[in-house]
Amino acid sequence: MPSSPEGQSTFGALLFGMRKSEFLIQRPALGRQPLPSTHIPRLAETAKAGETRDVLPQPRRSRQAPNQAVTLLISGLLLLAVWQTVAVLTDYPAWLFPGPQDVLARFGEALADGTLLQHAVPTLIESVGGFGLALLTASTLGYVVAHSRTIERWIAPYLAAIQAIPVIAVAPLIIIWFGYSSDIMRNIIVAAIVVFFPIFSSTLTAIRDIPRELREVGLVEGATPWQRLRYIEVPLALPILFSGFRTSLAYATTGAVVGEFIGSRYGLGALINVARGFFDTPLIFVALICLGAITLLFYTLLIALERLLLPWREQM
Repeated sequence: MPSSPEGQSTFGALLFGMRKSEFLIQRPALGRQPLPSTHIPRLAETAKAGETRDVLPQPRRSRQAPNQAVTLLISGLLLLAVWQTVAVLTDYPAWLFPGPQDVLARFGEALADGTLLQHAVPTLIESVGGFGLALLTASTLGYVVAHSRTIERWIAPYLAAIQAIPVIAVAPLIIIWFGYSSDIMRNIIVAAIVVFFPIFSSTLTAIRDIPRELREVGLVEGATPWQRLRYIEVPLALPILFSGFRTSLAYATTGAVVGEFIGSRYGLGALINVARGFFDTPLIFVALICLGAITLLFYTLLIALERLLLPWREQM
């Protein structure tokens, strides 16, 4: 195997291209007849010459993004129109069923006096921090378990039992154990607990779904464990991982709000608690819309990252 950075990157591109073209599936005798030692270096030289377009699919521009944005805009306007119509026809007071105009006016007030930012920023930090902590721990544990059936038999039942416990029942324990720390740190831990199992499950599934033939290629060609991880396992696991990440980001926001409900002075969950006590229903709607906006922001950024790392998926 080439030891230079150029050779390593070409090796990874080659393996990835062979998987996309189902090259290995058509060679059942690969495990018994190793590839000649000059096979991949020769293809690597071909790839350096600019012929990788025959192996790797080329990304194409998606025409669905503008149409999707227009569809979301139209559906949002229709939803606001229906909401305002119902509010006018029912003529309920604003504390019971506010209309879009009431919510918009309350949003302007909360934004002007700094209340909204004071509570939205902690929730944003807690969601990102909880997702990051869960990503680090759950993906690592999921990778280890995916390579060891013995470890899975030991810990899988306990993980399933922990997942069955509602997070709202665990949150008070987190507050007691980490009461000396800041509210943000406690809520990050709560959010990480909520997000942990989806990331663990997606990592476990993604690694085990990698075809055995591709692992054999790495072994035959003398790839190190780090090279197999970087050039075989990570690229092929990313599609399933991103699917789990999209769900996990929404759960991260939920976990942060649960922690704020239990015991926090700041955060959108704490703001909802305060607004509920004063029957400030428009402010509750403002907090809920901000939570939805944060989740939508996470989702949009993740989709952009997925398209950047997996451009070939737009061809499928």
